[in-house]
Amino acid sequence: MPSRPRPFVRPAGRRTSRDSIPRRVGITDYLSPAEEREGIGLAATTWPEALRKNGYRTALFGKWHLGSQPQFHPTRLGFHRFAGFLGGGTTPMNALLEIDGKPTQTEGPVADVLVDQAIAFVKENRERPFAVCLHFREPHLPYTPVADQDAKLYADLVPEVPKLRGLDVAAVQRSTRDYYASISSVDRNLGRLLGALDELKLFENTLVVFTSDHGYNEGRHYLQTKGNSRWIAGGVTGPTRPNMFDTSIRVPLLVRWPGVVKPGSQIDATVVNVDMFRTVLSALKAPLPENCAAHGVDWSPLLRGESIERREAIFGQYDLHNGGLAYMRMVRTERYKYVRFFKARMMDELYDLKNDSGEERNLLTGRNQTPETAAIADDLQAKMKAWQESIDDPVLKSTY
Repeated sequence: MPSRPRPFVRPAGRRTSRDSIPRRVGITDYLSPAEEREGIGLAATTWPEALRKNGYRTALFGKWHLGSQPQFHPTRLGFHRFAGFLGGGTTPMNALLEIDGKPTQTEGPVADVLVDQAIAFVKENRERPFAVCLHFREPHLPYTPVADQDAKLYADLVPEVPKLRGLDVAAVQRSTRDYYASISSVDRNLGRLLGALDELKLFENTLVVFTSDHGYNEGRHYLQTKGNSRWIAGGVTGPTRPNMFDTSIRVPLLVRWPGVVKPGSQIDATVVNVDMFRTVLSALKAPLPENCAAHGVDWSPLLRGESIERREAIFGQYDLHNGGLAYMRMVRTERYKYVRFFKARMMDELYDLKNDSGEERNLLTGRNQTPETAAIADDLQAKMKAWQESIDDPVLKSTY
């Protein structure tokens, strides 16, 4: 059995993150069907491709969403095998998937089908280094149907939901039950996969990283779903409400790495998904590709109990253009979050995350605004502008 660890990745002093991936790659919103067909022109080496060049067998099971044209196919961008869907989503049950290049009508929950494929791949490649990306569709809408064993866990649950005036409590409770059932389908299938790794005696030298690309609001802030949320209040589901609340942008990150990460340990550091490229390659002692311009930082030392520079701030960009229009920029420090809506007035937001972790009190509105909060916003705005200038942000040419 190979001595170097195999990654099974994903179903993610002071440092300032001074880049903008949306600006660099041209994806400022989710890819619409038309954009999916066009693709994003991905030309740089992916980390699975870098591992492939270092002797790993690589596979992607599940969502791709980076272009449906042949030149953007996963097997041309780093993966030996692909089974899943090229677009942004599919049905949760009895899905039509692409498996090894062929349209295949599957039966049962799509999460189960994908994990069946992943387990088969692991068994086939257990004697050599392998890298698997498992991209579940769950818990995207529609949450259901799911397997009966997942749904029945919440059949009688009366979930706690935000206590907001005018919120359709019954609707949010129904949606939350379905949301939990969808999450449980992921939990159950991850358990199946981890169990297979253990049965194959791959536990000791397999690195497992679990993360996500966004969170869901489920009634918080009167919103349903994620960054391109819809209003849900007064029995009415309203238009898009673009946002950068933590409930949308803060994601889980769990790592299992026997012999390196102590079970149950917690690390208090700010990392972002764009760090994954450098982190995975560094953890596996795989060299960066030549002339690599990968963004982000390597946080694998944190897993070994070492330290890295703490980020002073992280920045965000969201230019909504599907189903609405917004030009949003964010700067987030350990204590404050400032969100600016360009080309709009009286919509900016400032939150004290230490005293208002739920982001319920915008310090730039009404009586909440004081000379002190205005000064904090000015300071964060200066940091934001410096970052925008460093990425040549076109929104700075706006008249607002």
